[in-house]
Amino acid sequence: MERSTQKNGLVNLAVALAIFLAGLGVAVFSGSPAGRAAAVFLGLGVIVTFVSWFQMRLEENERAEKLELDELARSRGGSIFDAKDAGSFPARNAREQFEKFFVPGFAILLLLVEAGGAWLLWRSSGLPTDSLKPGTATPSLSLFAIFALLLFLFGRFSVTIARLENHRLLRPGASFLLAGAYVCIIAAAGIAGDWAKFASADYWVGRILAILLGLLAVENLLTLLLELYRPRVKGKVARPLYESRVAGILAQPESLFTTAAQTLDYQFGFKVSETWFFQAARNNLLALLLIQFAVLLLSTMVVFIDAGEQAVIERSGKPHGILNPGAHFKLPWPIDKIYRFRTEQIQAFAVGYTPDAQSEAMTTILWTVPHANEENFLVGNRLADATAKDGTNDAASFKPVGLITVSIPVQFQITNIADWVYKNGQPEDLLHSLATREVTRFLAGSDLNEILTHARLEAAEALRESIQASANERQLGAKIVFVGLQDIHPPTDKEVASTYEKVVGAEQGRLAAILKAEAEAIRTNAIAGAAAFTLTNVADANRITMVTAKYAQAALFTNQLPAFRAAPSVYRQRLYLQAFDAATKDAKKYVLLVTNTQDVVIFDLEEKVRADLQNLSITNSP
Repeated sequence: MERSTQKNGLVNLAVALAIFLAGLGVAVFSGSPAGRAAAVFLGLGVIVTFVSWFQMRLEENERAEKLELDELARSRGGSIFDAKDAGSFPARNAREQFEKFFVPGFAILLLLVEAGGAWLLWRSSGLPTDSLKPGTATPSLSLFAIFALLLFLFGRFSVTIARLENHRLLRPGASFLLAGAYVCIIAAAGIAGDWAKFASADYWVGRILAILLGLLAVENLLTLLLELYRPRVKGKVARPLYESRVAGILAQPESLFTTAAQTLDYQFGFKVSETWFFQAARNNLLALLLIQFAVLLLSTMVVFIDAGEQAVIERSGKPHGILNPGAHFKLPWPIDKIYRFRTEQIQAFAVGYTPDAQSEAMTTILWTVPHANEENFLVGNRLADATAKDGTNDAASFKPVGLITVSIPVQFQITNIADWVYKNGQPEDLLHSLATREVTRFLAGSDLNEILTHARLEAAEALRESIQASANERQLGAKIVFVGLQDIHPPTDKEVASTYEKVVGAEQGRLAAILKAEAEAIRTNAIAGAAAFTLTNVADANRITMVTAKYAQAALFTNQLPAFRAAPSVYRQRLYLQAFDAATKDAKKYVLLVTNTQDVVIFDLEEKVRADLQNLSITNSP
């Protein structure tokens, strides 16, 4: 390797180190995320340039050692230098040990630095609303532009020398210098966007550069993995492990055509790169890109608004009109910009809690278990005022206010898109804040027991009206469709919730006792009424029976009188026999058919045969 190439590498190292220190100072001075990312990229260029320059020195020492040994061998006939032991070539051994151990270790270290830098830049980029420190945009923009110019000049010169003279060790540092120039231009563009009041331009540029740094880490990892399986051919000089192809593409975009041409030639088996189409595409690349860019801009002149949507169109940042559903023409972006809103869709947000999918999936939740990420609201307690006026001993145990947790879904619809977009900044957040204020104000003037029991529907309607009034006052252009009160419960503290549960349990026990007493009263009264009804009906039946019997007896006497008058003796004899028959119904009777004899009758009253056997009926069987 020629000594001029080594000097060129040393100059590149000095330039990279100086611009890195200056860029780091500018990044710290301005607080720019894009500036910090550019400083990290410049720092990578410094260490890569240093390692490549150091390897140049080792190869230069090896070349000088070989020349000296060859000269000594020629001057002394080669007698004492025929031995090719390792100790005879210290410079070559140093270079081989460097490439064998230090270069892979440095590649791994470079991978860790790139991955760690990308992660730290992503984490420390802040918020999109963050901006540069006041008064630092103009000097930071100017300095990064100067850095880009210096890096471009030195990097372009070194890249050209490395390509023309095929210096492989000069190429990594030169590529990082030229790529650093483009990175500085991008950082300057981000700072310029922030200076021109384009929101978050510097933030997004910093994120893009962090992604680029992560891409370098991925490329370095793949290079290390492929190095394990690369075939080692004796005499073939390998590409340095720390050389980045991504940085090379950034430094020399035209190398993509060379790589593409070589790939096509290899795949198709003939010189595709020498065809008229490929040459025309290569020579007219800028025109093709401009045509594609023009077609892209023309495509932004037609916009389609979906059903249920409305859009506002801004021309040069000023309101220009409202677009209804359908196809519309406009000026190309960024002159005209479209902002869509679903004006027919019912949108919703929550007050008092943050929706939790796990809690919403549960069907039954106790008061002692948090329903979601909830908030506590202050609510009045009129029972405390009434107790205090009574002057009882329980007045001290009641507090004038209490805490409850309530989930309030609010549904709204955009009715005036112009008011919604332009009358207030961040209208949805403002509507959420207004709803939270009205809920807090309403609950503070309400009664705890009423909210927990019967006044829920009335409270929801009152809240809807108050939120709608606040939205109309701010000209939000929104209609409050629904406000609901759900999951109302005391704070999920164990003592508070258990106390509420005891009160509710006692109330439920009281109601159960009342219902049980009412049921017992209904049962007792029904039984008593049935008994009274039965006694009354039995008495009426007895009365009717007695009256009817007396009427029948009187009618019988009236009917017997003519019979007595007609035959008194017969009538008396008949009555006597009827009375005798009734009186002796169950007695045995003996009939004496002969009356003109004097017989002695002896009665044996001992039962010989059962009465049921005497009354048997005998039938003749066939």
